[in-house]
Amino acid sequence: MMRIESVAAQPDRAGRYTVKFEDGTVMRLYRQTVEDFGLYTGRELTEQEQKDLQAAAGQMSAKMRAVRIVSASSVSKSDLERRLVQKGETKGDAKQAVAWMTELNLLDDQKTAQQIVQRCISKGYGLARAKQALFEKRIPKEFWDDALADYPDQTERILAFLSSRLGEQWEEKDLRRAVDALLRRGHSYQEIRRALNEFSQNADFREDYYG
Repeated sequence: MMRIESVAAQPDRAGRYTVKFEDGTVMRLYRQTVEDFGLYTGRELTEQEQKDLQAAAGQMSAKMRAVRIVSASSVSKSDLERRLVQKGETKGDAKQAVAWMTELNLLDDQKTAQQIVQRCISKGYGLARAKQALFEKRIPKEFWDDALADYPDQTERILAFLSSRLGEQWEEKDLRRAVDALLRRGHSYQEIRRALNEFSQNADFREDYYG
């Protein structure tokens, strides 16, 4: 048997209650877990109850962490599971948390793919950067085509970028830097060249600018 020495009257900033045991063990548990197990100062837990409490605490921790991650950014199921494990949750608890979020319709890879692509469009990124974002977020390839199907022409965004970087007077080094920046933003060489021709008919745009 293990006796509970104290249960905090108020939760911490993360919403967890500190539970101290007579052997010095300290657990920080969410209210639902405290209530589910009927924890209070002086209560004694059997060995099996301790094991069940540990398991429930891990599952709840993963779920609450999953909610925080999803609330902060768009993530795929695979990416969420990976991040939970990175944060210290067990693989089993991470999988259960992802399944729980999916059941609540809080996690949908297809919707997440669309959100990621729309964010790239709003930032003026090229198609290649959008694909990179989908890859980094571990979106399954089966959702890529639909999300990227209506990716708009980026000529106007490239022109706006060139205007902000070059102005009316520029040197070759300025052009090189602008083109390199556009490539990093995911625009293709062909897209950039077309925009440059429109930007300035007098621009001496050569492939050897890339060295």
